[in-house]
Amino acid sequence: MDIHEYQAKELLSKFGVPIPRGGLAYSPEQATYRASELGGAVVVKAQIHSGARGKAGGVKLCRNEREIEEAAEFMLGRKLVTHQTGPAGKLVSRLYIEEATNIDREIYLGFVMDRASERIVVVASAAGGMDIEEISASQPDTIIRVTVDPAVGMQQFQARELAFGLGVDPDIVNKIVPAIMGCYRAFRDLDAMMVEINPLVITKEKQVVALDAKMSFDENALFRRPHIAELRDKSQEDPRETYASDRGLSYVGLDGDIGCIVNGAGLAMATLDMIKLAGGEPANFLDIGGGASPERVTKSFKAVLRDKNVRAIMVNVFAGINRCDWVAKGVVDAIKELNITMPVVVRLAGTNVEEGRKIIEQSGLTLISADTLAEAAKKAVSAAKQAA
Repeated sequence: MDIHEYQAKELLSKFGVPIPRGGLAYSPEQATYRASELGGAVVVKAQIHSGARGKAGGVKLCRNEREIEEAAEFMLGRKLVTHQTGPAGKLVSRLYIEEATNIDREIYLGFVMDRASERIVVVASAAGGMDIEEISASQPDTIIRVTVDPAVGMQQFQARELAFGLGVDPDIVNKIVPAIMGCYRAFRDLDAMMVEINPLVITKEKQVVALDAKMSFDENALFRRPHIAELRDKSQEDPRETYASDRGLSYVGLDGDIGCIVNGAGLAMATLDMIKLAGGEPANFLDIGGGASPERVTKSFKAVLRDKNVRAIMVNVFAGINRCDWVAKGVVDAIKELNITMPVVVRLAGTNVEEGRKIIEQSGLTLISADTLAEAAKKAVSAAKQAA
């Protein structure tokens, strides 16, 4: 789960990370009022779940009331398109008005979980700012990495080594170390998956400030972090994924036209690969789980059908804990209840497979049956092309 910049800053400030003064605005009038509270020049920032907002016109330095109002008018209600949002963009419904900062140096600082080593990795660069992606690609040697053992935690000496590695002046080290340690504690204590400050700024007044912040969290841990779960903004999420997650389904939206309903994450990934191999494009990843009831299968069909690009649906179930007759009944019930007219390919294997196939055959519906995953994928791709 991602959160907005202003939310991330509020959380990080509680762990001792210094941030500029700022306030939230939902209208141009509120934006000018927030700016008057801050005084002086301000930065108007669009609040969306994406980086590279500055390049897309979502961050503007304003020196007077007219400029603030114009910036707010331009951003609010607009879909901001960045290389991270894709062509659809994301709707700007709120702004963060922040006091301007006299920047002397920009540093990149990120905390991520490295699953391969089962360690937290701190990534830093002396060249922070909007071009960090290009710098990391063209000058990988400039990136500093520090590995933190979660059993021990990040130590002060590691933060100091990081600061000196970034070429920070000795008189600034004692100010940047608490910011680094604060980010680590926030990462650890809030079950974060990623904490990124880009840039972490050293001002001309020799202060250290987190000028931008981004955080994402482990959704599986939100049950013990209710104050984090409350920060979720569904308007920034793929509506297909939001609908599915609210109903307990594991769903990831893709760009194809073949809807997939599968039990088990591994089998779901294999299904996507087989569809691609057969020359088609999957519309989603959807895992209905190990003990799917007919009602759950119907919910899965509803989730898949929310994607208007879907031209065919492929059901692929290898039942272990699950039962093929349950799934088959769910498929038949869903098609009748939702009046589905598009092609549906069903491949069943495992527990009670004969009973499941019998339910499919006796349903009176024009379902397409398949015995193997490869056969099901080919039939689904063919059906989708014919429907197109």
